[in-house]
This record gives sequence, C-alpha cells and structure tokens, in this order.
Amino acid sequence: MLVLAETTVLWLKSLKKPLLGADSRRKIYVDTSVLMDGRILSVAESGFLNDTFIIPRSVLRELQLLADSKESEKRARARYGLDIVSSLERATQIKITILYDELDRTPVDDRLLELAKSNHGWILTNDFNLNKVATAEGIPVLNINNLAMVLRGEYLPGEHAMAKITTVGSNARQGIGHLPDGTMLVVENASNKVGKDVEVEFVRVIQTAAGKMVFAKIIESPKKAGHASGRSTNNDKDNTEMKNTKTRLPKNSREAEAQLLQLLEESGNQEQTAAPKRERGRRRKS
Repeated sequence: MLVLAETTVLWLKSLKKPLLGADSRRKIYVDTSVLMDGRILSVAESGFLNDTFIIPRSVLRELQLLADSKESEKRARARYGLDIVSSLERATQIKITILYDELDRTPVDDRLLELAKSNHGWILTNDFNLNKVATAEGIPVLNINNLAMVLRGEYLPGEHAMAKITTVGSNARQGIGHLPDGTMLVVENASNKVGKDVEVEFVRVIQTAAGKMVFAKIIESPKKAGHASGRSTNNDKDNTEMKNTKTRLPKNSREAEAQLLQLLEESGNQEQTAAPKRERGRRRKS
C-alpha cells in the first residue's frame, strides 16, 4: 500500500510538469516582446536550444499591426521583429513552427497562456506582467533578460579584487594570475610581484572563443604612496619607465584571443620547465 501511495503521488506531480514530445523537445510559445527584442536569434544560432519554438499567428498579427503604427519607434521594432521571425525560420539549429490559431479578439497574452496551459508548454517572454501571470498560473517561463543577467560578466571595470601573481607575462613588466573561477588575469607592472597577493583594479574584460581574459592594474596602498613621496627623483624615473612599458590592450576579440592563446602556451612551457627542476630538488633531498 505504501508503494502504491508513493507511486500515486509521483504520478500526480508529473501531471503538473510540462510534457515532452516524442522527440524530447519542449513546446515553447514565443511572445511578441521576444521577437521585437531580437536576442533570441543569437541564442538560437548558438546551438544551445533543442526545443520546438511555436509562434502563434496571433503574435504575428500583433507584430503586423505594430509595424503599421504611427509611432516610429514601435513601427521600427515591430518590423525588426518580423525580420527576426524570417531569420528564425531559416535557422537550422532550432525547430520553428507557425501555429495557425484563431484570429479573434482574444488578447495575445491570454492566448499564449491558454495555449501553454492546454498543451503543457512553456512561454518565452520579456514582458514582466506576462511573466508574473504565467508563474502564478503554474506555467513555466523563459525570460531572455534573466538569461542575460546570468551570463553577465562578473568582473566589471573599476571593481577591485585580491589576486596572486603566479608568473611573468609576455610583455615587459606584465604579471599573470588567475581569479577564483579560473579566469586568466593580466596585470600591468606586476612582473616583480610573482608569488605575492596584490590588490588589483579591473580595467577591461574580453571574452573570446578561447576563453575570458581580464586586464587589471595594481592598486598601491596609501602608505606606500606616502613613503615613496620622499624619493621623488627615483619615482619619477620609475614612473617614466612604467608609462613606456604600459601593457597595450587588445583592439579586438581576435587580437585578444591570440594573446590569450600565447599566454596559455607560455604558462604551459614554464610549467614543463619547472617540473624537472622540482624533481631534481627532490632527488637531492632524498
């Protein structure tokens, strides 16, 4: 009896979950706001989505009406949304279906809620109110804005962090370290800080196909700055050298990717060189 009761509870819970089709694809009903936003095309072309995206005809009609609007901004966004629909239909990474629903006076939001609920589907929207209503009615929601927040860079220019410089970079006075999540950190004027923990300020974050690379500069403590004011002559000379050897930031993602690959290769070569030395040291001790 206990097993039967547990099985019944699991079956009842499964009824509340969106059902997957025979090809294991979720049915995702696309809202007008997502098409006018346009970022769904980039997400689709990335190949991460393996779902069936359903665009009701009522959504297309709403786009058409907005495209004929007297307001230039709405008109431009709606026409852009229609272009996004055409691009999605040509995309090979995802499956797009145009649903020929009834074109009556039912509001588009209500129609989406009705379709998603009756077909155990999801709703893809950027509309805050539609998101809230769908959630209240137990309908799963996908939101492009939420996805963008999750993928947002964690390291913003101007923010500070502590990092350990582990090796010397390819450029003069350049030090290389890694952030807690493994992201490579390039710190200018830090070649003499190898093995030390330093406070840095992020200058620029570059994302490439090879990975993420963060450029930063060292934050000098006020104590050191005041101490150094008594040796202005030497400091002026050092500052001149530091300016002349300042790290040049990549101009584009291709250049950044090439620099990142070079740094990764150099780090690997240094590790290979250090390994035999450590082994010889162990032998001498033994």
